[in-house]
Amino acid sequence: MLRAAKTTILRIELWHGLMLVLLLLTIGRGQLLDPKALLAGGVFMGVNFLLLGFSISWILAPLAGRGRVKLGVGLLVLKIVLFLGLLTAVFFRFNLDAISFAVGFSTLIVAVLVEAILTSIKLENQ
Repeated sequence: MLRAAKTTILRIELWHGLMLVLLLLTIGRGQLLDPKALLAGGVFMGVNFLLLGFSISWILAPLAGRGRVKLGVGLLVLKIVLFLGLLTAVFFRFNLDAISFAVGFSTLIVAVLVEAILTSIKLENQ
């Protein structure tokens, strides 16, 4: 089960990276979106998702097996707080375009939807 989850996480990350590159090559080259903010949003969300996905399998699952769920949840809350602090620092320090950042940020959501649709189609055809 964990192997399948890790494979899914990596496929989502690949879709996310592909969409981010395509956005950079198309919309990001024009004056509509800021390429730096678009890339920053995509990278921020990609790293956050990767850490969340693998931290559940590496940290939360083993701790839950030992009856230490509270410690695992506390570590995940700490990760969320650290990422929110980093996000705040990025916005105040580097003066990024919020719309471009949000578009880059949202590519992960679209990647999750694409992977879910493809998995659903694959299961229907079996």
